Amino acid sequence: MTNTEKVAYIRGLAEGLELDENKKEVKVLNAIIDLLDDMALSVSDMEDNMNDMADQLDAVDEDLGSLEDDFYEEDDAEDEEDDEDDCDCDDCYYEVTCPNCHETICLSEEIMEDGQMECPNCGETLEFDFDEEEGCGCGCEDCDHDHDHE
Repeated sequence: MTNTEKVAYIRGLAEGLELDENKKEVKVLNAIIDLLDDMALSVSDMEDNMNDMADQLDAVDEDLGSLEDDFYEEDDAEDEEDDEDDCDCDDCYYEVTCPNCHETICLSEEIMEDGQMECPNCGETLEFDFDEEEGCGCGCEDCDHDHDHE
């Protein structure tokens, strides 16, 4: 049962009591029922508007998704080509994810050897305990790059 139906039911109950319309108590009761009716209609209108906006938002989200697919498909293909060309073990780096802000940061070997640094995104102190047997971290699958510390 909707709010407007509930108010109509209450109005019917009040009218069924056959109260004297001239009494102050009955006037107050009728005013409250009128207010409830107005509020129920307002809530119903807001629900309709909210549903319309949700439908419009879904349509915009679908359109945006299509645009993102079209736009990022081209960028992804270019990035894959760039990644293959960029792998040079002379510029080894390490990818570190900050435990505080969860941002990924690319660091040089020198910074890693320092043992700690502040996250450039959130300022959290990051400490590095790095295992020399893990390779250089440059992303090469067959990397046999020698480092000075090995």
